Amino acid sequence: METQEEKFTVTKRAGIFGIIGNIFLLIIKASVGFISRSQSMIADSVNSAGDIFASLMTFIGNRIASALQDEDHNLGHGKAEYIFSMFISIAMIIVSAKLLFDSIVSLISGEKLIFSWFLIIACIITIITKLSLYLYTYSANKKHPSILLEANMKDHRNDCVITSFTLISIILTLFDIYWFDGVVGIGISLWICYTGITIFMESYNVLMDISVDDKTKNLILEIAHTYKDIQDVKDIVSTPVGDKYLVFITIGLDGNMSTFKSHSLADELENSVNKLDNIYKTVVHVEPQ
Repeated sequence: METQEEKFTVTKRAGIFGIIGNIFLLIIKASVGFISRSQSMIADSVNSAGDIFASLMTFIGNRIASALQDEDHNLGHGKAEYIFSMFISIAMIIVSAKLLFDSIVSLISGEKLIFSWFLIIACIITIITKLSLYLYTYSANKKHPSILLEANMKDHRNDCVITSFTLISIILTLFDIYWFDGVVGIGISLWICYTGITIFMESYNVLMDISVDDKTKNLILEIAHTYKDIQDVKDIVSTPVGDKYLVFITIGLDGNMSTFKSHSLADELENSVNKLDNIYKTVVHVEPQ
């Protein structure tokens, strides 16, 4: 079973790798893009700048979220992941709006890019680098689920697809097809915007204390029903704590049951529910009936 320390270490490493890889790609794509006047490559380079910010937010957010609980933060600092993932999403949406405007202007004006083999090489290097980062973050997120890792994973995946279309637009210029470059720029901006909105909504839901999913609720009910002395599960209330949930359960027991026995049963139920992967802590309240 994963530990929080392992998760934070892996997320920290993913953030560092992302920063290094994206700085490398930004330098290459920006240089080649402005020299060749490729709108899609310039868009790709701006996207890399946004990726650096995203990786930096991953690193900082993970560092804060890894802090242990204290007197002022009794449930730890896990929600920092979602605050910083929201920063990432807002930056992505802003960048996509600027890229969309520039790409539309380029398409209308009929601006032509200058074909260069350096553009091809830049695309190939980007695809290889981003595919490697995607495979790493995918593996890390599978073992240690985190919205910060998920945001970076999706970003790396999107970049592989985006740069592949950029490569196609460059090759098409050999056949005097220039309009596709502007279309790809528009596609890149829309893709970035969609990803940003998706991450924003996921972060927003957690920060607004969305309840645990129905599947987990049903599992909790199944666990509670294995105890023959529990006559009724009156309520299940939950709130997110990082990527896990704090759960409050109200159960109905025989009013003639001793206080000691009822509290022992509540403790057993808490321990059983705490074994679920996405549960941070369970608190059971007993009501005699």
